[in-house]
Amino acid sequence: MIRSVLVAGAGQTAAVAARTLRRLGFDGRVTLVGAEPEPPYQRPPLSKEYLAGEVDRAGLDLLTARWCAANEVELLLGTAVTAVRGADRAVELADGSTAAADALLIATGGRPRALPGVAGDRVRYLRTVADADRLRADLRPGARVVVVGAGFIGSEVASTARARGAAVTVIERLDHPLGQVLGEETGDVCAALLRAGGVTLRTGESVVEYAETPDVAVVRTSAGRIVEGDVVVVGVGMVPNVEPLAGSGIDLDDGVLTDEYCRTNVPGVYAAGDVARAFHPLAGRPVRVEHFDNASGQGAAAAWNILGRDVPYTTPHWFWSEQFGRDLQYAGHAEGWDELVVRGSAEELDFVAFYLRKGVLKAAFGMDRGAEVSAARQLMAAGAAPDPAALRDEDTDLIDLL
Repeated sequence: MIRSVLVAGAGQTAAVAARTLRRLGFDGRVTLVGAEPEPPYQRPPLSKEYLAGEVDRAGLDLLTARWCAANEVELLLGTAVTAVRGADRAVELADGSTAAADALLIATGGRPRALPGVAGDRVRYLRTVADADRLRADLRPGARVVVVGAGFIGSEVASTARARGAAVTVIERLDHPLGQVLGEETGDVCAALLRAGGVTLRTGESVVEYAETPDVAVVRTSAGRIVEGDVVVVGVGMVPNVEPLAGSGIDLDDGVLTDEYCRTNVPGVYAAGDVARAFHPLAGRPVRVEHFDNASGQGAAAAWNILGRDVPYTTPHWFWSEQFGRDLQYAGHAEGWDELVVRGSAEELDFVAFYLRKGVLKAAFGMDRGAEVSAARQLMAAGAAPDPAALRDEDTDLIDLL
């Protein structure tokens, strides 16, 4: 019988797992171990509302001290996990102590991918609330902000910086922002959104050299272009925090490998969130996803399965972004598609694009079309092969295609 649960991590996944365990009636010991001194908080607002100064620190809280006390959830904060002993379901901590439990959930998350050669006092990464506090001070009217990477984080930072009066240049190595996920056509719409927001966008260029003086940051791109800025924000992806698992006996491959029940190869050890590369039935293979909804969903699924409920996590992936007054949403997972169907007007930035492979709906991306993306997600979960003409038709209710 499981009488204690230890979570290596204290972010979104850990918070949802703790809440779910208590909601399911688990009355054993629950301990969360976090490297940051902060109690669990939401990360999505760090590049949006919190960075803009529209939400205060308390507005980010996931688990308050009062809730933890009332529900007997122990938080060990400000001490990183340095090693994991899989067979013992135990972790060694930076302060020299050890913690163990009947079940261990790995939720160590990830960290921003470093850009080689780009380091200095004017370089910023965005992952923690401390990072956001530091960056907010840089986003003042007239500031020159250089963003490397036109993914969702980079584009959100660009949007927030423009709203705060900064001049923004975004450097993206791909010819089309998010092109590897959305394709060229839809990626070009994302580029149009950036440019319409007043961003200078340089696509098909990478950073080849970086230098700083006391007064300016200087970036040279692969096109020979020199871009100067007061601050450089790097947003080029994430690396899973798996270093403490070396030698643990737990299988690793671009994250912690799990099945659809969040179970690793070691009995009693689970993994979820940004660090987990979990088998997903809709993809037919393990997939690692670095987004809020996945962290929440897998955190809940892990809790259910720790308690022996055998609940697979099969929900189609979903994430959202807010940029330049637009709501962007993506659902599903499309690794190549043979048909792209657009409903609405991409030119007017009011559309949803459906990605099909062999007739089956695999993914959808929309701007200001949240309800339709949500409906498309239900279609994906059902393995639907909808009529492309019906997808394109504005008068067709997508739910009717189930």
